[in-house]
Amino acid sequence: MRLALSGGGTGGHVYPALSIARAVKCALPPGESLDVLYLGSGSPAETGIMGHAGVPMRKVTAAPMRGRMPWEMAANAVKIGIGTKQARSILRDFKAQAVLSTGGYASFPVALAARSSGTPLAVYLPDLSPGWAVRATARLAARVAVTAAESLRRLPRREGFVTGYPVRPEFWKADRAGGRQKLGLDAEEKVLFVIGASQGAHSINRAIAAEISGLLELCEVVHVSGKADERWLSKIRDGLPPALRSRYHLFGYLHEDTAWAMAAADLAVCRSGASTLGELPAVGLPAVLVPYRYAGGHQRLNARYLERRGAAVILEDEEVDLLLPLTGSLLHDQARLRAMREAALRLARPDAARRIAALVLELAEGTQP
Repeated sequence: MRLALSGGGTGGHVYPALSIARAVKCALPPGESLDVLYLGSGSPAETGIMGHAGVPMRKVTAAPMRGRMPWEMAANAVKIGIGTKQARSILRDFKAQAVLSTGGYASFPVALAARSSGTPLAVYLPDLSPGWAVRATARLAARVAVTAAESLRRLPRREGFVTGYPVRPEFWKADRAGGRQKLGLDAEEKVLFVIGASQGAHSINRAIAAEISGLLELCEVVHVSGKADERWLSKIRDGLPPALRSRYHLFGYLHEDTAWAMAAADLAVCRSGASTLGELPAVGLPAVLVPYRYAGGHQRLNARYLERRGAAVILEDEEVDLLLPLTGSLLHDQARLRAMREAALRLARPDAARRIAALVLELAEGTQP
């Protein structure tokens, strides 16, 4: 089988596509192989993740349309036309039997190419709120899947399959003891896991740096900073007293070990991109969510979804200086952490990738001779 993937430039779009592709491979009959090609914008996140996964990638010209001036929209429309032509040629040469899109403006030309070339298109919406690209591609798709039922009313046709968020397989294997052993963490100490997004979050990193000594008095800290801020944070770590330095575990980026780090933790501090809707529940990790204010509002909706269900609390980006007292109070409240953990686990959807894979296979089988 030949499957083309397409998504936005962030891990929240790329990782679900990979998870679904793996589920498709597992569902194939014995002896049948899966060839996968990713079409994207060529962002650092896409390039790094796909390179690590060993999935070939082709860059497609794309441009956003939302919130642009008329002359910008005209120029971007030309880019989308170019990208559509590129994608149509790539799909034809690859002989794709189906296209899976996970949203983001870079996926729009690919969706147009799939429609115009007769290649069946499946769309998965990771976030609760669809951006313009997902709303547009959903009109072109033969199958639409969403993380939660409340997303359906925001889609043009208000119909689709509610599947949950398809997290990577390692999230269902990771456990607390194994994660602590893998990362060299104390078996009994409290652990705070901090991550921004696939590219990091500068405001969160600055808040952690400002309070690092106080945080390390409370707990061990596993901090995934993003590559851009890793160097200056490393200097801060190196300047800590030895007793505190050994409690600060700084990483520019983690791939498979992200699941183990999250499973090892008692509490997370993170943005509220799409991945939080699946990864936090998968390992039952309570969280302080800091929505990115310039993300079109979708991070706030994701955060509210988890907060309303008791799995997280929200800290506004402009209030991030309150991080130390908030995390301290949560880490010392075992009853509340237990309740948040149980609430998160109730949201886990282990079969999400398999259910979306079944939709993709159904479409692909219709193209076979």
